[in-house]
Amino acid sequence: MQQILMALFAGLIVGLIFSFLKLPLPAPPVLPGIMGIAGVYMGGLIFQQYISNYL
Repeated sequence: MQQILMALFAGLIVGLIFSFLKLPLPAPPVLPGIMGIAGVYMGGLIFQQYISNYL
């Protein structure tokens, strides 16, 4: 839980800094970004469960 809160806090700080400097936010659009994160997570799980057993 502490890692989640730290990541949220870091994201808030970065968002504030970028907004203050009037820069575009360093994040993809919401739904494609979420799907990309989910894909990376699922790929890691698939590797750990199936592929790493054969290497």
